[in-house]
Amino acid sequence: MTDGLVIIPTYNEIENVEAIVRAVFGLPKPYDVLIVDDASPDGTAGKVREMQSEFPGRLHLEERQGKAGLGTAYIHGFKWALKRDYAYIFEMDADFSHRPGDLPRLHRACLDGADMAIGSRYKKGVNVVNWPLHRVLLSYGASFYVKLITGMKVDDPTAGFICYHRRVLEAIDLDQVRFVGYAFQIEMKFRAYLRKFQIQEVSIVFTDRERGQSKMSKTIVWEAVFGVISMKVRSLFRKNGL
Repeated sequence: MTDGLVIIPTYNEIENVEAIVRAVFGLPKPYDVLIVDDASPDGTAGKVREMQSEFPGRLHLEERQGKAGLGTAYIHGFKWALKRDYAYIFEMDADFSHRPGDLPRLHRACLDGADMAIGSRYKKGVNVVNWPLHRVLLSYGASFYVKLITGMKVDDPTAGFICYHRRVLEAIDLDQVRFVGYAFQIEMKFRAYLRKFQIQEVSIVFTDRERGQSKMSKTIVWEAVFGVISMKVRSLFRKNGL
């Protein structure tokens, strides 16, 4: 039995999904894995189904009907996890930009008292590998912008490598989470911040994907830019924040 579940959303990750699952299961600390696949046409879900017989009871698959966005995939996974006995729920990308070996470090931060542990690219300088300069500047600038608007003292508010204690997800009305791209990551942290949960950043090295295609788009960027302002304004006019 394990107290931790790693949620990995996928869309066209056939080149990465087997390797990332095996990397998580190869850790000394046992974790279960939930793949939330958005009907990948490349056969990602089929590859996961093949592997389930090798990892019975540990590798889980939820298949959705179409590509509905990162945020809704995680919300689907959170609800799945909360129906079970997991105490710690993780977000992680499928493309190895988040190193599986860092999962125990995030877990340890929560075991030591944090309610939310963030795998941070910017806690100690800029720890990003294989990104062009304009991408680094965009990401780092976005982080500064979010801190300025929201007041959160989080160096990497758009980070997607997270460990939640289940009490955080239980306290947030998941049906009210509005955003689906990078703004989703900001919104989840902001909701936890407003509820005064303890947020801790753990420094990691982020490596850009080597296989498969990035899901970044202009729509996702603009959602984050304007979403942060609307999110902050809503929090000011609601008694209990968001």
